[in-house]
Amino acid sequence: MRNTPPEQALEWLAASATDPQACKQEWAHGESGTVLLPAGRFWDVLSVPEELGLLALDALLRIPLPKPGPTLADFAAHRVGFFLPPDPMTSWIGRGIRYAGEGAWVSVPPPCRAAGSLRWLVPPDGSGALHLPTALELALHQAVGRLAAPGE
Repeated sequence: MRNTPPEQALEWLAASATDPQACKQEWAHGESGTVLLPAGRFWDVLSVPEELGLLALDALLRIPLPKPGPTLADFAAHRVGFFLPPDPMTSWIGRGIRYAGEGAWVSVPPPCRAAGSLRWLVPPDGSGALHLPTALELALHQAVGRLAAPGE
């Protein structure tokens, strides 16, 4: 029997945990509905202020290819996180920009539902697809331009 896309997404995301089975148990039965997953192995996360992130995601969704990678919003912290390929040499610079790579931990709900203030804007699809850094950089530049434009 083949895994359905939601099951594939759950398996893919849980695989990044130090204990995938415990991760899935916490998602299913834990109080918070979230787990802390280590960045740097399967993915890194670029976290940006909410308004900038939403505008950048809008720009990414307007590009026919590639399909945007997993994108997580924390509406309590007013941030949007873009899942990128791990790259220990990467450096993202900008006001309010945070980069979670090797050694960092990210609070993540299961791909099939929200948990508290955490919501998947683009859930993982289980294929391992991530944002392309160059496409995300372009989308962030466009978002900054829209924020800076008078009257928008």
